[in-house]
Amino acid sequence: MPSPVDPVALTAALVRCPSVTPEEGGALVLLEGLLSGAGFDCTRVDRNGVPNLFARWGRRGANRSFGFNGHTDVVPVGDAAAWTHDPFGAEIEGGYLWGRGATDMKSGVAAFAAAAVDFVRETPPDGAVILTITGDEEGASVDGTQAILDWMAAEGEAMAVCLVGEPTSPERLGEMMKIGRRGSLTAHVTARGVQGHSAYPHRAKNPVAALCRLMDRLDTHVLDEGSEHFDASTLAITTVDTGNPATNVIPALCRGTVNIRFNDLHSGQSLSDWLAAEAAKVQAETGVEITLKVVVSGDSFLTPPGSFSDLIADAVEAETGIRPVPSTSGGTSDARFVKNHCPVVEFGLVGKTMHAVDERVEVAQIVALKAIYGRVLRDYFA
Repeated sequence: MPSPVDPVALTAALVRCPSVTPEEGGALVLLEGLLSGAGFDCTRVDRNGVPNLFARWGRRGANRSFGFNGHTDVVPVGDAAAWTHDPFGAEIEGGYLWGRGATDMKSGVAAFAAAAVDFVRETPPDGAVILTITGDEEGASVDGTQAILDWMAAEGEAMAVCLVGEPTSPERLGEMMKIGRRGSLTAHVTARGVQGHSAYPHRAKNPVAALCRLMDRLDTHVLDEGSEHFDASTLAITTVDTGNPATNVIPALCRGTVNIRFNDLHSGQSLSDWLAAEAAKVQAETGVEITLKVVVSGDSFLTPPGSFSDLIADAVEAETGIRPVPSTSGGTSDARFVKNHCPVVEFGLVGKTMHAVDERVEVAQIVALKAIYGRVLRDYFA
């Protein structure tokens, strides 16, 4: 019997792969070698230059099939000189493994890959274990997990349930799991007026004033007070810009952007309609043309508490002594795509340093996370 897979060494090897979106960086090649050697059928599901990996142990179409989902791409390091350690060095110091992607989420991928390999070697299940790993979660996410799921549908591949290994714990491993996520929408607003001299504003149509009026209405509007499983929806103005360096010229153009994180009381379509209606009111009041380009990254979703979430919570509690709180907080993840395929829950490490300079993960947490994922597999197939 081969030795158990060391999730810390695997995390380090993955961190050394410079897989800044959209570069594969060798991370999926490394994982494919590990999984193929353990009897997984592996397929690269690259689409439009985006690297993705599908791996299945067991027969296609098995009644019981447990899936994991994660990503190996990472955000840019920023100023490399500001890092205490080489961002791609995977150095271990002070009980931490340092490097870009150490938390988000190469440690999670390493933990579930190591747990899956050991599980099928030690106790081959009556069913299938499936890993879906993308190189495009931090980017546009159009040809990442969505491409894998499209390919699976065409090939007759399916997961009965899926655990996404994103960081979910605020302070201590085990505190929180995600049973849903808020939706996300970004609206790019353009106001087109008539340029003129600032001393004669009646001869111009000021797009800045019109856009500020609209932004104020959006910002002061209360979307909701929250719902049973979700906090209140939020709207944030992220930029207002004219690009106008002159103090005595009313510009012809002004642009702004708002981002909305919304709960299950709304949809991307209903919020798009509301934004369009508000823009139309301001346009009618000011005579300034206002156009919108709305991008919906995903609607809100919820996996209702039940047997699957209990399975995850029981395993976490057994390994850590902490029962995770089911939550829908935070940003978006690829769970928003997986939920169209099967029930999905997210559970992973403490995410305090993700995307930050000196991103790092506690080595002991990687070991504990593998143990949790291993218990989840054993309990699911028991």
